[in-house]
Amino acid sequence: MKSVVVAGVLVAGSILSISGAIAGPDPTGVWNRGDGNARVRVEPCGSDFCATNIWVKDTSKGEDVGDVLVMKVKPKSDTHMSGEAFDRKRALTYAMNMQVETDTMSTKGCVVAGMICQTATWTRVR
Repeated sequence: MKSVVVAGVLVAGSILSISGAIAGPDPTGVWNRGDGNARVRVEPCGSDFCATNIWVKDTSKGEDVGDVLVMKVKPKSDTHMSGEAFDRKRALTYAMNMQVETDTMSTKGCVVAGMICQTATWTRVR
């Protein structure tokens, strides 16, 4: 009987740690980019997250409303996610790191084996 109770506690503890690892940070919502040029909506799309431009101030650099970045990221800690992101418009895949807090987020996407990277800071829209 004791071994059944111990096994049950171990399984329950494992499930709690797995569910905590799966939950991770929550990037969903609407975010303003720090340079003031874009606003995106991040929402689940299947098992991934999609970041869709919902407002762009200056489209001269190739950004448009409706552009979508599909992020296949997984939690690494309570505030950090990493994985890949696919830019549908440019047909590019980036190595992606995200640091998500309650009202701020920073993202770093890299191509060419990490040789070319772009970092952005974001503020959650209330």
